[in-house]
Amino acid sequence: MNQSPISTLRTDNPADVMNHLRGLGAVPDGGIELAGTALLLAALDQPGITLDQYESHLRRLSDDVRERFAALVEAGAGDTPETKIAALKHIICDQYGYDGDRDHYDDLQNASLIRTIDRRRGMPITLAILCIEAGRRIGWSVQGLNVPGHFVCRMDDGATRVIFDPFNGCKILQAPDLRQLVKQTLGPNAELSADYYNPADNRTILVRLQNNIKLRRIEAEDYEGALNAVEAMRAFDPNEVRLLLDAGVLYARTGRLNDAVSVLEAYIPRAPNPQDRQDAEMLLFQVRDILN
Repeated sequence: MNQSPISTLRTDNPADVMNHLRGLGAVPDGGIELAGTALLLAALDQPGITLDQYESHLRRLSDDVRERFAALVEAGAGDTPETKIAALKHIICDQYGYDGDRDHYDDLQNASLIRTIDRRRGMPITLAILCIEAGRRIGWSVQGLNVPGHFVCRMDDGATRVIFDPFNGCKILQAPDLRQLVKQTLGPNAELSADYYNPADNRTILVRLQNNIKLRRIEAEDYEGALNAVEAMRAFDPNEVRLLLDAGVLYARTGRLNDAVSVLEAYIPRAPNPQDRQDAEMLLFQVRDILN
């Protein structure tokens, strides 16, 4: 496994953390340490925090899951994805007490891996990152699935794939369960798409994590905070064109009009569809009108 960024990087200067994230922009996706980078993103909101204790906790989780799995197999359980998921559930959910925060789901703390570890409560994606990290350190193939409205995991073993939900006690999900999740988010006529079964890469998971922060800060009219979340995403995922539009909107909201013009001009020729291009052109016209 690659050296963890938290083993050498100081977090007391957010600019140093951002520089490290920018360095990840040129790294192949497989070279990005998922949990370590999630901790660094969380540290942007808690500068100066010591991350060694969180790295130690991640190692301990994985070691305990490995031991639990070995005990289950020794007791007669098969070496199957279901047994691996049972080991994750026993350690992460039962022994350490991690669970989904249903009472305060939209609390920003739930989108911080640091605060999720502190509180043993989180949202689907932060709890999924813990399961992915614990499993991958053992050598298991654990993937994240970008299901609309609810992030889940998939345990692979050859041709066998089992989907489970870290937010709800690592419950194993069947197709009807996934269909219900999709309908809750997209409406009663929505159906499963093959895309929902495709694993999300590390950058996609981290962007979704940060998007939760961005959206909650926009809802709270904390546009500077939302912009900081977008700039962090642009640092480690510079090729995600949609972030240019997000940045343009938030630069305009925070009065950085020249920056808004710059990113909107970069976005418009790369807009993924005519409606997005038209929206960006309208915003660019309004910003230029203010500047003139």
